[in-house]
Amino acid sequence: MANNIVIFGIRLTINPVAFTIPIGNGWDVYWYGIIIAFGFLLAVVYAMKNASRFGLNTDRILDVTLITVPVAILCARAYYVIFDGEKLEGIGDFFGFGNSSGFSGLAIYGGVIGAFVIGPIACKLRKVNIPDMLDIASIGFIIGQGVGRWGNFVNQEAYGTFTNSSWWGMESTRTIREMGEGLVHPCFLYESLWCIAGFFLLNHFSKKRRFGGQIFLMYCAWYGFGRAFIELLRTDSLMIGNIRVSSLLSFIICITAVVLLAVFMRKLKEKAAVVEYDTVFAEEETESQMSETENNKDITDEQNIYTEETESNEDN
Repeated sequence: MANNIVIFGIRLTINPVAFTIPIGNGWDVYWYGIIIAFGFLLAVVYAMKNASRFGLNTDRILDVTLITVPVAILCARAYYVIFDGEKLEGIGDFFGFGNSSGFSGLAIYGGVIGAFVIGPIACKLRKVNIPDMLDIASIGFIIGQGVGRWGNFVNQEAYGTFTNSSWWGMESTRTIREMGEGLVHPCFLYESLWCIAGFFLLNHFSKKRRFGGQIFLMYCAWYGFGRAFIELLRTDSLMIGNIRVSSLLSFIICITAVVLLAVFMRKLKEKAAVVEYDTVFAEEETESQMSETENNKDITDEQNIYTEETESNEDN
């Protein structure tokens, strides 16, 4: 069913189904899946093009990706089922077998958590440096998230409360059905723009990173901070009582990442200060040794001159 959408005064009609493959009664392919796949492809392309800068091998990156992605998708589904309270009749419902909804209902945080849990294990198996892999994967994730949020736009989900504005916000067939008439916050757009800005930021700092894992921590701080506030606007948050799960988790991740960044940067400065002290001390020691050598040479020269004069006097 097509959505009639108005966003910032622009009117659009979008069908969530991109096309139908003539298999059985027809297999619908949704724009949401295509957009997510495109975001994933951009992440992989970025990793392949920049692997050498992170000291990584492209073949091993692909190996780790092939192990991690399927597990991340299952974790995204599990996270949604747990916190959304979706009732399942059996394991078949988890995978979407035997019902019209298919494999639907995913939570991005579940996928991120799953990826960063199974990813290091895959790195160990393929002998890939974990901090370096986390750094390049973080930039890939933020690309995928920035693009993937437009899948939410097509489905008209991940929207927020009323903006109480006559222009700012969006309205669609779905939002009117679920919320009533009025423009709502396009939270998908806020998060997409936040992630795209984060990509340029992380890519810039990745060219002069100070230690392995720095970009990963910056990703956690940047994405966690933005998501924590954007989530407060949404009307479809996964909840535990009155607590928005994703918002709370985002705040925790952001604060933890900032603290760890501060700790590691402080250690780097302390290490640099020690090295500088050792270098200065070594230079002073070298200068002292050179001075002592020159003094010894002067003494030796004086002794040689004295010896030569003595021998000359004896011959006379």
